[in-house]
Amino acid sequence: MNTEKALVVFSGGQDSTTCLFWAQKHFKEVEAVTFNYGQRHMAELDCAREIAEDLNINHHILDMSLLNQLAPSALTRSEEKITHKAGELPSTFVPGRNLLFLSFAGVLAKQIGAKHIITGVCETDFSGYPDCRDIFVKSLNVTLNLSMDEQFVIHTPLMWINKAETWEMAHHLGAFEYIQNHTLTCYNGVIGSGCGECPACELRQNGLDEYLNNKKGGE
Repeated sequence: MNTEKALVVFSGGQDSTTCLFWAQKHFKEVEAVTFNYGQRHMAELDCAREIAEDLNINHHILDMSLLNQLAPSALTRSEEKITHKAGELPSTFVPGRNLLFLSFAGVLAKQIGAKHIITGVCETDFSGYPDCRDIFVKSLNVTLNLSMDEQFVIHTPLMWINKAETWEMAHHLGAFEYIQNHTLTCYNGVIGSGCGECPACELRQNGLDEYLNNKKGGE
Protein backbone atom coordinates (compact mmCIF):
# COMPACT_ATOMS: atom_id res chain seq x y z
CA MET A 1 0.00 0.00 0.00
CA ASN A 2 1.25 3.48 -0.91
CA THR A 3 1.66 5.66 2.17
CA GLU A 4 0.86 8.86 0.27
CA LYS A 5 -2.56 10.53 0.15
CA ALA A 6 -4.98 10.19 -2.77
CA LEU A 7 -7.93 12.29 -3.91
CA VAL A 8 -10.75 10.59 -5.85
CA VAL A 9 -12.96 12.53 -8.26
CA PHE A 10 -16.24 11.09 -7.08
CA SER A 11 -19.81 11.21 -8.41
CA GLY A 12 -21.37 8.32 -6.52
CA GLY A 13 -21.71 6.31 -9.73
CA GLN A 14 -20.49 2.80 -10.49
CA ASP A 15 -17.17 3.84 -11.98
CA SER A 16 -16.09 6.44 -9.43
CA THR A 17 -17.21 4.26 -6.51
CA THR A 18 -15.15 1.38 -7.90
CA CYS A 19 -12.24 3.82 -8.04
CA LEU A 20 -12.90 4.84 -4.44
CA PHE A 21 -12.61 1.23 -3.27
CA TRP A 22 -9.53 0.83 -5.48
CA ALA A 23 -7.94 3.87 -3.88
CA GLN A 24 -8.64 2.58 -0.38
CA LYS A 25 -6.78 -0.59 -1.27
CA HIS A 26 -3.78 1.19 -2.76
CA PHE A 27 -3.35 4.27 -0.56
CA LYS A 28 -3.15 4.77 3.17
CA GLU A 29 -5.22 7.97 3.17
CA VAL A 30 -8.04 8.75 0.75
CA GLU A 31 -10.32 11.75 0.31
CA ALA A 32 -13.03 12.39 -2.27
CA VAL A 33 -14.27 15.43 -4.18
CA THR A 34 -17.68 15.84 -5.80
CA PHE A 35 -18.65 18.72 -8.06
CA ASN A 36 -22.02 20.45 -7.96
CA TYR A 37 -22.47 21.71 -11.52
CA GLY A 38 -26.26 21.77 -11.65
CA GLN A 39 -26.39 18.20 -12.92
CA ARG A 40 -29.65 16.70 -14.17
CA HIS A 41 -30.54 15.21 -10.80
CA MET A 42 -29.24 16.47 -7.46
CA ALA A 43 -29.68 12.96 -6.06
CA GLU A 44 -26.14 12.40 -7.36
CA LEU A 45 -24.77 14.70 -4.65
CA ASP A 46 -26.78 12.98 -1.92
CA CYS A 47 -25.66 9.56 -3.12
CA ALA A 48 -22.00 10.59 -3.17
CA ARG A 49 -22.31 12.09 0.30
CA GLU A 50 -23.91 8.94 1.72
CA ILE A 51 -21.30 6.62 0.21
CA ALA A 52 -18.46 8.79 1.54
CA GLU A 53 -20.03 8.65 5.00
CA ASP A 54 -20.46 4.86 4.76
CA LEU A 55 -16.81 4.41 3.84
CA ASN A 56 -15.59 7.01 6.35
CA ILE A 57 -14.06 9.15 3.59
CA ASN A 58 -13.42 12.87 4.03
CA HIS A 59 -15.67 14.36 1.35
CA HIS A 60 -15.44 17.74 -0.37
CA ILE A 61 -18.28 19.19 -2.47
CA LEU A 62 -17.21 22.06 -4.73
CA ASP A 63 -19.52 24.56 -6.43
CA MET A 64 -19.05 24.40 -10.21
CA SER A 65 -22.35 26.02 -11.16
CA LEU A 66 -20.63 28.20 -13.78
CA LEU A 67 -20.21 25.03 -15.87
CA ASN A 68 -23.99 24.73 -16.05
CA GLN A 69 -24.21 28.26 -17.41
CA LEU A 70 -21.42 27.81 -19.95
CA ALA A 71 -22.07 24.28 -21.19
CA PRO A 72 -25.75 23.34 -21.41
CA SER A 73 -26.37 19.68 -22.20
CA ALA A 74 -28.80 16.88 -21.41
CA LEU A 75 -26.90 16.37 -18.14
CA THR A 76 -27.51 19.96 -17.06
CA ARG A 77 -30.91 20.63 -18.61
CA SER A 78 -33.77 18.29 -17.70
CA GLU A 79 -35.81 19.55 -20.66
CA GLU A 80 -33.20 18.32 -23.14
CA LYS A 81 -33.61 14.78 -24.45
CA ILE A 82 -30.83 12.23 -24.04
CA THR A 83 -29.78 11.29 -27.56
CA HIS A 84 -26.74 9.81 -29.30
CA LYS A 85 -26.69 9.98 -33.09
CA ALA A 86 -24.04 8.15 -35.08
CA GLY A 87 -21.02 10.32 -35.76
CA GLU A 88 -22.01 12.93 -33.17
CA LEU A 89 -21.20 13.50 -29.52
CA PRO A 90 -23.98 12.36 -27.16
CA SER A 91 -26.32 15.08 -25.90
CA THR A 92 -25.01 14.22 -22.42
CA PHE A 93 -21.53 15.51 -23.26
CA VAL A 94 -20.63 18.54 -21.12
CA PRO A 95 -17.77 20.43 -22.84
CA GLY A 96 -14.83 21.03 -20.54
CA ARG A 97 -16.24 19.01 -17.65
CA ASN A 98 -13.30 16.69 -17.02
CA LEU A 99 -10.85 19.46 -17.86
CA LEU A 100 -12.33 21.61 -15.10
CA PHE A 101 -12.98 18.78 -12.66
CA LEU A 102 -9.42 17.47 -12.80
CA SER A 103 -7.96 20.97 -12.71
CA PHE A 104 -9.91 21.89 -9.60
CA ALA A 105 -9.13 18.48 -8.12
CA GLY A 106 -5.46 19.37 -8.62
CA VAL A 107 -5.90 22.65 -6.75
CA LEU A 108 -7.65 20.84 -3.90
CA ALA A 109 -5.06 18.07 -3.91
CA LYS A 110 -2.33 20.65 -3.39
CA GLN A 111 -4.21 22.12 -0.42
CA ILE A 112 -4.73 18.76 1.31
CA GLY A 113 -1.28 17.38 0.50
CA ALA A 114 -2.40 14.68 -1.94
CA LYS A 115 -0.03 13.72 -4.76
CA HIS A 116 -2.37 11.20 -6.38
CA ILE A 117 -5.61 12.04 -8.20
CA ILE A 118 -7.92 9.23 -9.26
CA THR A 119 -10.66 9.42 -11.86
CA GLY A 120 -12.95 6.80 -13.38
CA VAL A 121 -12.70 7.90 -16.99
CA CYS A 122 -12.55 5.08 -19.51
CA GLU A 123 -11.61 4.97 -23.18
CA THR A 124 -13.15 1.53 -23.71
CA ASP A 125 -16.74 2.48 -22.81
CA PHE A 126 -16.36 6.24 -23.11
CA SER A 127 -19.39 6.93 -25.34
CA GLY A 128 -17.29 9.15 -27.58
CA TYR A 129 -16.43 11.73 -24.92
CA PRO A 130 -13.07 13.27 -25.94
CA ASP A 131 -12.21 14.17 -22.33
CA CYS A 132 -12.26 10.51 -21.29
CA ARG A 133 -9.35 9.59 -23.54
CA ASP A 134 -5.98 8.51 -22.19
CA ILE A 135 -4.15 11.11 -24.27
CA PHE A 136 -6.21 13.89 -22.68
CA VAL A 137 -5.51 12.67 -19.15
CA LYS A 138 -1.78 12.36 -19.79
CA SER A 139 -1.69 15.82 -21.34
CA LEU A 140 -3.55 17.39 -18.43
CA ASN A 141 -1.33 15.58 -15.93
CA VAL A 142 1.70 17.33 -17.45
CA THR A 143 -0.12 20.68 -17.48
CA LEU A 144 -1.18 20.39 -13.83
CA ASN A 145 2.35 19.59 -12.74
CA LEU A 146 3.76 22.53 -14.68
CA SER A 147 1.08 24.93 -13.48
CA MET A 148 1.73 24.28 -9.78
CA ASP A 149 5.29 22.95 -9.86
CA GLU A 150 4.05 19.68 -8.36
CA GLN A 151 4.43 15.99 -9.14
CA PHE A 152 0.81 14.87 -9.25
CA VAL A 153 -0.02 11.47 -10.70
CA ILE A 154 -3.47 11.06 -12.26
CA HIS A 155 -4.56 7.42 -11.99
CA THR A 156 -7.20 5.95 -14.31
CA PRO A 157 -7.83 2.38 -13.06
CA LEU A 158 -10.68 1.83 -15.54
CA MET A 159 -9.10 3.36 -18.65
CA TRP A 160 -8.61 0.16 -20.64
CA ILE A 161 -11.36 -2.09 -19.29
CA ASN A 162 -15.02 -2.44 -20.24
CA LYS A 163 -18.07 -2.45 -17.97
CA ALA A 164 -17.97 -6.23 -17.45
CA GLU A 165 -14.35 -5.94 -16.30
CA THR A 166 -15.30 -3.03 -14.03
CA TRP A 167 -17.82 -5.30 -12.32
CA GLU A 168 -15.09 -7.93 -12.04
CA MET A 169 -12.80 -5.38 -10.42
CA ALA A 170 -15.55 -4.52 -7.92
CA HIS A 171 -15.81 -8.22 -7.08
CA HIS A 172 -12.06 -8.52 -6.46
CA LEU A 173 -12.21 -5.41 -4.27
CA GLY A 174 -14.96 -7.01 -2.17
CA ALA A 175 -17.37 -4.26 -3.21
CA PHE A 176 -19.60 -5.92 -5.81
CA GLU A 177 -22.88 -5.95 -3.86
CA TYR A 178 -22.27 -2.51 -2.38
CA ILE A 179 -21.69 -0.97 -5.80
CA GLN A 180 -24.62 -2.85 -7.29
CA ASN A 181 -27.05 -1.56 -4.65
CA HIS A 182 -25.79 1.85 -3.55
CA THR A 183 -24.39 3.65 -6.59
CA LEU A 184 -26.21 6.04 -8.93
CA THR A 185 -25.47 5.65 -12.63
CA CYS A 186 -28.96 6.29 -14.02
CA TYR A 187 -29.58 9.53 -15.94
CA ASN A 188 -33.06 9.57 -14.38
CA GLY A 189 -31.75 9.49 -10.82
CA VAL A 190 -32.71 5.93 -9.79
CA ILE A 191 -30.17 4.36 -7.42
CA GLY A 192 -29.00 0.77 -7.94
CA SER A 193 -30.18 -0.96 -11.09
CA GLY A 194 -31.70 2.33 -12.28
CA CYS A 195 -34.56 3.00 -14.65
CA GLY A 196 -33.36 0.33 -17.07
CA GLU A 197 -34.07 2.50 -20.10
CA CYS A 198 -31.52 5.33 -20.32
CA PRO A 199 -28.15 4.80 -22.08
CA ALA A 200 -26.25 4.77 -18.78
CA CYS A 201 -28.48 2.03 -17.36
CA GLU A 202 -28.22 -0.02 -20.54
CA LEU A 203 -24.42 0.18 -20.51
CA ARG A 204 -24.28 -0.73 -16.84
CA GLN A 205 -26.73 -3.65 -17.17
CA ASN A 206 -25.09 -5.02 -20.31
CA GLY A 207 -21.76 -5.02 -18.51
CA LEU A 208 -23.27 -6.73 -15.48
CA ASP A 209 -24.92 -9.41 -17.62
CA GLU A 210 -21.65 -10.05 -19.46
CA TYR A 211 -19.71 -10.30 -16.20
CA LEU A 212 -22.21 -12.72 -14.64
CA ASN A 213 -22.28 -14.85 -17.80
CA ASN A 214 -18.48 -14.96 -17.90
CA LYS A 215 -18.35 -15.85 -14.23
CA LYS A 216 -20.91 -18.61 -14.68
CA GLY A 217 -19.06 -19.97 -17.70
CA GLY A 218 -15.82 -20.08 -15.74
CA GLU A 219 -17.24 -22.11 -12.88
